[in-house]
Amino acid sequence: MARIGTQAVSKAAGILRAPAGLPAGLAALAQSGGIQIPPMDATQILARAVPAELVEKTAGTKYPAYHIYCEKLQNTLREKFRQFSGTALMAVDVRVTHDRLEGLDEKVQVYVDALTDVLDSNRGDWGQGMFYTGGYTVTFQPVKHGGKNFLQTAKVNFEVQVSV
Repeated sequence: MARIGTQAVSKAAGILRAPAGLPAGLAALAQSGGIQIPPMDATQILARAVPAELVEKTAGTKYPAYHIYCEKLQNTLREKFRQFSGTALMAVDVRVTHDRLEGLDEKVQVYVDALTDVLDSNRGDWGQGMFYTGGYTVTFQPVKHGGKNFLQTAKVNFEVQVSV
């Protein structure tokens, strides 16, 4: 059953890293809103669940960073005679750093907007028995010390229906 979570993470990370994914979404959002955002590449979208403090102390990271992982699998056996028929609760931690407090909250919201725009445009069949029906929950965390000086995180949760 654990490989189902790994496959869901791979599929979601692939969608976010795609040419029409987060890098393109951020560029379009910045252009339409007249916002200055540094260009982003696919290496900033990581398929792992690691606390920000640990990443900074061990390997370092490039911000903004998107950490995607499977938080929970629930096999409800909605479809008889399937090995797994249920949901994968996915989470994406959006981490943004800045040297000053001013403007940090606005930056986090722009990066979250780009993520939710990509999710909205990828509703439907993801292949391999995975289906995203839409909907998500966003939780904003308070600012803390980290990164360049200040670090703020937002967590986006969404469900992927799985039938294998």
